[in-house]
Amino acid sequence: MTNAPCLFAMQASQAWGEAVAAQLGTQLSPHEERVFDDGEHKARPLASVRGRDVFVLQSLHGDGTQSVNDKLLRLLFFLGALKDASAGTVTAVVPYLPYARKDRKTKVRDPVTTRYVAALFESVGTDRVVTLDVHNLAAYQNAFRCRTEHLEAAGMFARHFGTHLGERATVVVSPGAADMKRTEQFRRRLSSALRRPVGAAFADEARGGMGADGDLIVGDVKGRCVVVIDDQIGSGATLARTARACRALGAAEVHAAATHGLFVGSAADLLADDAVDSIVVTDTVPPFRLPAGPVRDKLHVLPTAALFAAAISRLHADASLTELLEG
Repeated sequence: MTNAPCLFAMQASQAWGEAVAAQLGTQLSPHEERVFDDGEHKARPLASVRGRDVFVLQSLHGDGTQSVNDKLLRLLFFLGALKDASAGTVTAVVPYLPYARKDRKTKVRDPVTTRYVAALFESVGTDRVVTLDVHNLAAYQNAFRCRTEHLEAAGMFARHFGTHLGERATVVVSPGAADMKRTEQFRRRLSSALRRPVGAAFADEARGGMGADGDLIVGDVKGRCVVVIDDQIGSGATLARTARACRALGAAEVHAAATHGLFVGSAADLLADDAVDSIVVTDTVPPFRLPAGPVRDKLHVLPTAALFAAAISRLHADASLTELLEG
């Protein structure tokens, strides 16, 4: 095995893959992707992977060219081709993992799609899956039988806000009681970055349904700078409601941080008003659905290439990711 990991990026994530490779001081290995007239497709490596430690990069969000399912299937077929080509180990680096929200039965005869997706990765011989801020960490870890690694954007967000909030009194708000663990981890990171205490609050949807928007928030946000933290922004409805509730209670500023900015449906309209001062996301999902306008103007996109490059380097060296996650 050579000293450098072997990196591939599927065509839909080529630009991001090149950024990760640049951080590692290497280049992406060549591969072929072909689409046939009947809609079928194939992908194969154009370099030898025999005995190599191979990492395949692909973010699995749908876009205007390929759906979530298109990208997932192309990735799976390529992972299988790598195993058939005698790769030593194959790691799927998937910054945005789809179907992670369907991790349990909520209705009679409901599917548990997270588990089915895990079985698909395992069926083609995937040795390891790496992702960033999956919706439910416990469900992700329990669904897969192959090795899993979970990266977090909390440190990136803390560094961003650490340079923007100054001396203003700050409170971190969770959009739901179920997300309090994620909120607390970020609150500790932000407190360390700001070198002062940071408060915590959460949105209680049960209380919010009983009265005015201000009834939604449990905690003190009056006169403070609020940072709402979540794993993703979908339609923006939850973020908009939480932001307006904080404003109703006298919050001085409201900022949002979410790892995956999907911005589907009416997100551009829901988040366009002054309730939210800024929105910070990572580049796991490019904000292609947002038109030019108010939301774009207050959007900050943080690059993840350095984080994933550091993780790949450590995994290739068989080193722990603990220091990376805590840094």
